[in-house]
Amino acid sequence: MKLRCRRIWSWMSAIGFVAGAIGPAAGQERTTIQADRVLDGRGGVLRNLKIVVEGGRIAALEPNRGAPGKSGRVYDLSRFTVLPGLIDVHNHIGWYFNAKDRLHTENDGESGAQAALAAAANAYVTLTAGFTTVQSVGSPEDADLRDAINRRGLPGPRVLTSLEPLDAKTGFPDDLRRAVRDRKAQGADLVKIFASKSIREGGGPTMTQEQLDAACGEAKALGLRTLVHAHSAEAIRRAALAGCTQVEHGALADDEALKLMAERGVYFDPQCGLIFQNYLENKAKYLGIENYTEEGFAAMERAVPLAVATFRRAIATKGLRVIFGTDAVAGAHGRNAEELVCRVREAGQTPADAIVSATSSAAESIGLGDRIGRLAPGMEADLVAVEGDPLLDITALRRVVFVMKGGRVYRNAP
Repeated sequence: MKLRCRRIWSWMSAIGFVAGAIGPAAGQERTTIQADRVLDGRGGVLRNLKIVVEGGRIAALEPNRGAPGKSGRVYDLSRFTVLPGLIDVHNHIGWYFNAKDRLHTENDGESGAQAALAAAANAYVTLTAGFTTVQSVGSPEDADLRDAINRRGLPGPRVLTSLEPLDAKTGFPDDLRRAVRDRKAQGADLVKIFASKSIREGGGPTMTQEQLDAACGEAKALGLRTLVHAHSAEAIRRAALAGCTQVEHGALADDEALKLMAERGVYFDPQCGLIFQNYLENKAKYLGIENYTEEGFAAMERAVPLAVATFRRAIATKGLRVIFGTDAVAGAHGRNAEELVCRVREAGQTPADAIVSATSSAAESIGLGDRIGRLAPGMEADLVAVEGDPLLDITALRRVVFVMKGGRVYRNAP
């Protein structure tokens, strides 16, 4: 599978699949972006700017006084809102619907080439929807996609991956420590851990305190972050006490679990709506596969109001670092911004806080706060422009007209 994936990545690059990159290669020339309204990624609004990009990075933010210099390319985005490239800290970019319009599984007869092409398509639609960085967790094939984007010019967001996740079946504490070391050697950017059941199965805890202590402790010693799937309050409590980096989902969290995460400095990524909406809209494409049963879908429907209520309590918990992730699976790629719309419209988060959670706060959580997530000199030139003002109407994030990643333009709809 990996060999075939690498061949198909090489093939796509060789035939010019990178045609989606419509701007000059990073570092080839100076680029100037004219913008009247700029969100800096930290809650600030800047007006009437020239953003100067050189070598794939932001070289300067200057007052927009008159025409730009004669050298380099100029993009006039003065009719739009410019903000940092968005970041999704929980994604499954390789998930797709197969030729039978069903969720792809290992045994459905699809080839490695088909899987690679589907992942590449998901990467492209995610990037052109304004998401320049994603953290894709749970699939070893993500490493091939990450490397094809980084080394071969495949159009897609910056990808961080956990490779294969760990769970209770990984074994005793020593087995978990060994598995963490294996992930490090295999090139994982972080470690994913399943500490609870799926919400479709009730969300109860599945790993002991000793197991989580071992996994998260070993990862921390090796300089790896940990992302923990945890729905129940007890699973969250164990992850926080173990010093894990990030907790996902938490639909069944109580106030004490939220407070403990805040006290321990754990990042929290609760989903509000896209993941549930996507599953329910595509029920026929999932039903009957693994735990996607009628009972499981009923459980997800019941979880929707719980998830919204948990999100409301999370953003009201003093000191809790709430970040942005969608858990995007097949059917959701390119629609990532719908989660931000839900967080604002249904769960009451301010548009400014929602945008910060998907820019500078998300960047900080994945260890890239000094490179992405903010518009400032020296930062990577990841820039997005949208039609409208998302601070007044969060649905403006659906209307992406311009995407630059690392100084290269991938979308220029105006």
